[in-house]
Amino acid sequence: MGKVLKRLADGLIRALEIVMVLCMLVMLVMVFGNVMLRLFFNTGIDLSEEVPRFAFVWMTFLGAIVGMRKRAHLGVDLMVQLLPVAGRRVCWGLSQAIMLVCCVYIVYGTWLQHDIIAGNASPVAQLSMLWVYGVSYFTGAAIGLICLSNLVRLLMGRVPDHELIDVQEEGMEEAREAEHAMQAQTGAQGGRA
Repeated sequence: MGKVLKRLADGLIRALEIVMVLCMLVMLVMVFGNVMLRLFFNTGIDLSEEVPRFAFVWMTFLGAIVGMRKRAHLGVDLMVQLLPVAGRRVCWGLSQAIMLVCCVYIVYGTWLQHDIIAGNASPVAQLSMLWVYGVSYFTGAAIGLICLSNLVRLLMGRVPDHELIDVQEEGMEEAREAEHAMQAQTGAQGGRA
């Protein structure tokens, strides 16, 4: 069951990454196209003012989910590194609980503003602003689920010590994966000898 949920979560994160790339592509094409139209033909596309901005909002919110899942957000670990493992577990659990509360507030705040947001339309496309800012429902719920699953893992004792410090150096995840692969290969070769 755990492997199925992990594969499902990995697939969802991969889909979000693809949507983020599409948002970036829309932003690039529309802004560049509008600049070229204004520069060479003294005209432009009105939608190219709104759509890239909306794509940027979606890309930012979806990127927060991907960053949370991959543990890629910025953090300061100066004090936490000085703590023993038990203190790190407490701090990590508190940080997950605080983020979960923040996610509840994000979803609740969006729900309180739902009618106002849905009633407003964008000036050019006349698109309900819920299509733009409604992504906060998804982001709050997704990050909240990640935090909740992290808290459950912590209570069950399934959080490894290296995960208790959420600050990740760039490239360290790949280095850990390569180290595990080398250890597995060395173990397999030792078993054959």
